[in-house]
Amino acid sequence: MERGTLPLLLPLLMVAVWPLAVQPAPPTCYSRMLTLSHEIMADFQSLQASEPQDSCVRYLPRLYLDIHNYCVLAKLRDFVASPQCWKMAEVDTLKDKVRKLYTIMNSFCRRDLVFLSDDCNALEYPIPESTDPPDWQS
Repeated sequence: MERGTLPLLLPLLMVAVWPLAVQPAPPTCYSRMLTLSHEIMADFQSLQASEPQDSCVRYLPRLYLDIHNYCVLAKLRDFVASPQCWKMAEVDTLKDKVRKLYTIMNSFCRRDLVFLSDDCNALEYPIPESTDPPDWQS
């Protein structure tokens, strides 16, 4: 190889190799469960907001998910088994995601999961997260 072609090939080689070097690490079991649980809750809230109050969606079980609460497994099972809204595409899609999360939690990632609570009421009536400082003067 001539001495003049090496400086020309080096930038070309770097451009070809760069995408391989910056690929993110594959998701861990934990990150996949966390991401999927957030997706499911967002989809459920969107579904509730878009459907009229008299639709079957209002009869679906509540869907607040905390993957660190042992009761979440029963919550996922109950949601998938609920007979409300059969043949409604958006609900079927949501139930598929819920089934996928249950399978991931109960099979593939079972050893990676740490339950910090078994408070089933916390999944029914979650404490709302507030970003405002407490108002001590009222």
